[in-house]
Amino acid sequence: MTRRERLMATLNGEVVDRPAVNFYEIGGFLVNPNDPDEYNIYNSHSWQPLLNLAENHTDIIRMVSPVRAQSHLSWNGSSNVEIRKQFVEEKVWEENNSRFTRLTYKLGTKKLTCLSRRDRDIDTVWTTEPLLKNIDDVNLFLKLPDEIFEENINTGHMEEQENGLGDNGIVMVDTEDPVCAVASLFNLETFTIFALTEQELCHKLLEKHALYIHKRTEKVAREFPGRLWRIYGPEFITEPFLPPTLFNDYVVKYTNPMVKQIKKSGGFVRIHSHGCIKNVLDYILNMEADAIDPIEPPPHGDVELKYVRRKYGKHLVLFGNIEIADIENMPCDMFRRVVKQTIADGTSGEGRGFVLMPSASPYGRNISERTLRNYRIMVEEVERI
Repeated sequence: MTRRERLMATLNGEVVDRPAVNFYEIGGFLVNPNDPDEYNIYNSHSWQPLLNLAENHTDIIRMVSPVRAQSHLSWNGSSNVEIRKQFVEEKVWEENNSRFTRLTYKLGTKKLTCLSRRDRDIDTVWTTEPLLKNIDDVNLFLKLPDEIFEENINTGHMEEQENGLGDNGIVMVDTEDPVCAVASLFNLETFTIFALTEQELCHKLLEKHALYIHKRTEKVAREFPGRLWRIYGPEFITEPFLPPTLFNDYVVKYTNPMVKQIKKSGGFVRIHSHGCIKNVLDYILNMEADAIDPIEPPPHGDVELKYVRRKYGKHLVLFGNIEIADIENMPCDMFRRVVKQTIADGTSGEGRGFVLMPSASPYGRNISERTLRNYRIMVEEVERI
């Protein structure tokens, strides 16, 4: 089978020649190793063998954003530039090998500010000052005009990436849900308390973000039908942060309409949720999702892959459940045993499908020999089947 055929057969619950293997963000995000930008960690010599391994030997799932400027903070960008600049200012500067971005939202004489930092040798962004710190900030944010979140969606760039992949894999539309958009406005501790104690206000924030996210989802699902989607954000409403009952109130209520829009167009939905998922799996199943990732094993998660396969595998394609910490730190002989057991647990008995995949990817400039070797082991073990 071609890599594309293998992935599509997996999503459709059909027989495959072997389990698919995917490196998640490696091969998932389109990067340019030749870009000399000093903030581009992927131009490091140590990254090249791993990037080549992903491109040439894995079942690629290329993550494409409905908006070109991909961001986990969808609320910090909009195509409605003229209206947005009346309310939002952005300042970017560099200091001590880091790049800082400060956003200031103005409403009359009042302001909301947030600050993020990206370090030169680490491909991630830290929010060092969240936009919303207290209830007064929430009420001010709710007064911002909805027009500043409007988006001009064009699926052309997603089609280009799909055409470029050919038979080497598939594209996956990557989008946050309203929960992610709201939770990203706070630091985690503040959001958790807010979601538990200020539920009426939390729903108002969710409704505000659902307006443009649902509109975007409907348009992309209609114009770019039949593709796999990844929806991220539900993990904010899982234990030990919040009780499972709130998963129904905050996730099902606002994410399920997205699932329905995608599936109406023949698409597939993969729910992304790190950590403890055991007590929310029934909610995810009832939303009629097609897949789930990354199914982290204990102690990072709270459920074994073989349990999920046995109880939910007939309905859900399972993506996982290799921990990135094991890839980077575990001795290779021990890691090979983990991979073999994971493949056995993910494919045992009756099930819709399984994709061997890590929970995340390295984000530093240097890839160690052990890390590279363990990634190679993942490919070697699926190719033995």
